[in-house]
Amino acid sequence: MPKSSSHSDMEDELNSVERENSLDPPEFTLSEIVEMRKLYNEMGENSLNEQLYQELGSKFSKSVHRCGKSSIRWEQVESWFQDLHNELEAKVSSFGQKVEKSVGPKKMATDKTAAKSHSFDKSEEINVPFPAKVQKNAVEISRKPKGVTVAELSELAFEAKSSTDFAWYDVASFVNYRVTSSGELEVRVRYGGYDKDQDEWLNVKRAIRERSIPLDDSECERVKVGDHVLCFRENEDHAVHCDAHIVDIQRRSHDTKCCSCIFVVRYDQDFVEDQVHLDRLCCRPAS
Repeated sequence: MPKSSSHSDMEDELNSVERENSLDPPEFTLSEIVEMRKLYNEMGENSLNEQLYQELGSKFSKSVHRCGKSSIRWEQVESWFQDLHNELEAKVSSFGQKVEKSVGPKKMATDKTAAKSHSFDKSEEINVPFPAKVQKNAVEISRKPKGVTVAELSELAFEAKSSTDFAWYDVASFVNYRVTSSGELEVRVRYGGYDKDQDEWLNVKRAIRERSIPLDDSECERVKVGDHVLCFRENEDHAVHCDAHIVDIQRRSHDTKCCSCIFVVRYDQDFVEDQVHLDRLCCRPAS
């Protein structure tokens, strides 16, 4: 029996919605973003081809690091490259307009000193890597982030210090990265258990570190006076994990199943002291 017009229209609409949902922006891992940006930097506009999108989509979907995450469609890879291309083209155009405005249209081709003396405002970000046509000095800045490199952030478990309350939260994923004009690496962090509205740009050197390690009741002997710990701090207004140092320990006899020792901590942020049990402490990984 042939389909009715209304039934066919409904089916077409459902298929359309399904296609749109399948192309929702995915959460690429940081290592995937690094690889795609590297390819764009090396290939420029030649990277904008369907074969590459299909190869990357298949590769990312099969990666062990995508375990538990949704697979990647080649159309989503295409959308990422197109967005990056359009963004960088706009930055190139904007950069040229700024230089022309500062040195004058007649001096732009002849006054190289004036062009080189142009400096970025400290708050202005430089996304990396730039396409080949962008000024060489800007590219050199973007390729040399100070301190930790992006590649070092792709696999381990991390925690991040929020700029809103200075507490530490588990990192669910690194959404993007950039290098500032001062050469420092920043990442856009998605916190575990929070949606994208809570994402933050954070300085890697000052606000990203390996995740702190919870302690079992049998491990209380590991904690020493002077140790740097992550302590669960709870009051009427909030309950967060904060940096603290152990200032005293009242050790008590107990079995391996339930530690009864008392640890006196001093919070780094405001130097308030508190008495806590072991279950509120996490130790820092050995450096």
